[in-house]
Amino acid sequence: MIVLASAVFGVLLGILTARKNGGNKKDMAQYAAGFGIAMTLVGVVITIIVARTVS
Repeated sequence: MIVLASAVFGVLLGILTARKNGGNKKDMAQYAAGFGIAMTLVGVVITIIVARTVS
């Protein structure tokens, strides 16, 4: 669940960043993909840390 939430957050953050910089739809898609992938990796790391500390 953490991974999915962080992926969605990354996509939204990427779209907003591209829109703030005056990008078109292709720029927004590229930023969304990049931020989404990066935040998904962060979510995976957080999930692993939580799983190892809880159990």
